[in-house]
Amino acid sequence: MKNSKILFFLSILSILISCKKEVIKVDEKNQPESNIKYAKGFDIVDENGVKKLIIKSAYQNSDEIFEYIIQNKTDQKEQIENNLFTPIQKIVVTSTTHIPMVELLNEETAIVGFPYSKYVSSAKTRVLIDEGKIQEIGKESSLNTEILLDLQPELVVGYSVSSADKSLTTIQKSGINVIYNGDWLEETPLGRAEWIKFFGVLFDKEKQADSIFKMIEANYIEAKQIALKSTKKPTILSGAIMSKDIWNLPAGESFVAQFLIDANLDYLWKNTEGKGSLSLSFESVFDKGQNADYWITPGYFSSKEQLLNSNDIYKKFNAFQNDKIYTPILKKGKTGGAIYYELAGTRPDLVLKDLIKITNPELLLNYEFTFFEKMK
Repeated sequence: MKNSKILFFLSILSILISCKKEVIKVDEKNQPESNIKYAKGFDIVDENGVKKLIIKSAYQNSDEIFEYIIQNKTDQKEQIENNLFTPIQKIVVTSTTHIPMVELLNEETAIVGFPYSKYVSSAKTRVLIDEGKIQEIGKESSLNTEILLDLQPELVVGYSVSSADKSLTTIQKSGINVIYNGDWLEETPLGRAEWIKFFGVLFDKEKQADSIFKMIEANYIEAKQIALKSTKKPTILSGAIMSKDIWNLPAGESFVAQFLIDANLDYLWKNTEGKGSLSLSFESVFDKGQNADYWITPGYFSSKEQLLNSNDIYKKFNAFQNDKIYTPILKKGKTGGAIYYELAGTRPDLVLKDLIKITNPELLLNYEFTFFEKMK
C-alpha cells in the first residue's frame, strides 16, 4: 500500500513537471517579434501575422497600454475600434517634434492641421502653412473640434503631460481617431529618435523609417567613439536660476545628461538620481559649478547681458568670465521657433556632434554647429 502511494505521488509529480516545461516552451515560441531597440514607450510587434502598434507610455505615470491593429487600406472591410488602416493620407500632428520625422518620410503634405503653427521652424512645412494647406486648429491644450471635423483627418497624433487630454478625448468622441505619441518621455537620445518608426507604421513606410533610424544610430555611435579619443574631460554646468534662487538643471539619469556623458564630458551632476530636472539652491550649484569649464544651455537667456540683467551673480562663474557659454536657442526658424526644440529629438547625432565641437573642436575640424552657438 505504501509503495502504491509513492508510485502515485511520483506519477503526479512527473505530470506536473512535464506540463510546466510545456507551458514555458509555448510561451517562448509565441513571443511576438519586435524591431524596437532603444525606445521604451512604444512597440511594433507581429503576432501570428497580425501587426500591432503598442503605446506603452502615452503620458507621464500612465498605467494604460493602447494596442492598435495595423491593416492596409486594401484589406479594409469595416472600421473596428483600435484598428488603424494605413497608409494615413490626412493627418493632424500636435507637436513640433513630430514634424521632422514626418518630413524625413516625405509625408509633410499629409499634414492637414497643426495647433499654434507659429512655432513651426521647418522651411518645408512653413511653406505648406503659408499656402493654407495646413490649417490652424487652436492651441496645444485647446484644439478646435469644429475645424477638425471640417478637415476630417484620418488620425490625430496627440500628446499629453500627465493624463488623458480632455481635448483629445472630446475629439475621439466625435468619431476622429486619436493616438498618443510619447516620444518626449524617452530617457535616451536614441530612444527618442526611434519614434520615427511609429510614423513609419502610420504611413506604411516601415522600411524607410528603419533605414533612416539606422543612419542616425550609426552616426550617433560614430560620434560617441570620436569623443572617446579625447584625453581630457571638460567639466560641465547646465541650466540657470528660474525663480526665487532655485536653479533648474538636468538630473543625472536624464536624456540631456546622457548626451553629455556620450560626448565624454564630466557633467558635474551625473551621479544624481532622476530622469527629469533637479531644482537646487543657487548656493549648492555655485559651490559645485563655479569653476566648470563650460556652461551649456543656460535656460532661455540669449545673451550674457540678459544673464546679468537677470542676476549679477552669474558673472562669478568661470565659464562666464572665460566666454564659454553655449546655447541652442539662438538659431530660430522664420517665425521665431527654436530649431533645437523641433529637430533635436529626431537628430541626436547632430546634437552630440555639436557638444563635441564645443568642448573638443579638434576632433571635428570640418563640422559646423547645427543647433548651438556661443552666447554673445
